[in-house]
Amino acid sequence: MLTMTELLRPLAERRTDEVVITCMSVVRPWGRLSDHELDFASADSAMGHTADLALGVAMAQPSRRVVCFNGDGSMLMSLGTLATIVESGARNLTLFVVRNQTYEITGNQAVPAAGALDFCTIAKGAGFDRVHHFEDARTYAAALSDVLTEPGPSLVSVAVTPGSEGPISRKASEPARYLQTSLRAGAHRLRAALTERRG
Repeated sequence: MLTMTELLRPLAERRTDEVVITCMSVVRPWGRLSDHELDFASADSAMGHTADLALGVAMAQPSRRVVCFNGDGSMLMSLGTLATIVESGARNLTLFVVRNQTYEITGNQAVPAAGALDFCTIAKGAGFDRVHHFEDARTYAAALSDVLTEPGPSLVSVAVTPGSEGPISRKASEPARYLQTSLRAGAHRLRAALTERRG
């Protein structure tokens, strides 16, 4: 199993101009590693819809790579999104399923059937051609560059140790800049950044 840092740091070090959309237990750890205008925290009341949002961004920005860190609990809430992603043909989307087996920021409640769920098999059944599974930090880090440059949509299932991140406050006391504003304001900020860079 990887730690959250082992999952996120290799991407932060390789980051160029990808949009990175994070969910729930990933939002604070990513904010400790990145303060980029193309970061977006899909947390708060958006649980279960992070992959949907990432697909929308990928379709609106087909020339830019979109990386989505979705939780296993959130993914379980919207498995139909996997079929929608495949049907869309979004070749610029890399969807990570962060498998910590808990709803971490609401109190580490167990995700139903977490130990039995195989998101790679589910993704293949939905039509994903490119599916990866990692449980070892070294193997993951060595493969990441190829994973991020292959034509999508790709699903990457990563086993991660549970942490102890609590609820998101969306206040100035949050250490990450992208968590210091409302979800709505963050969405406007991302849109402005994408529009400026496209222009």
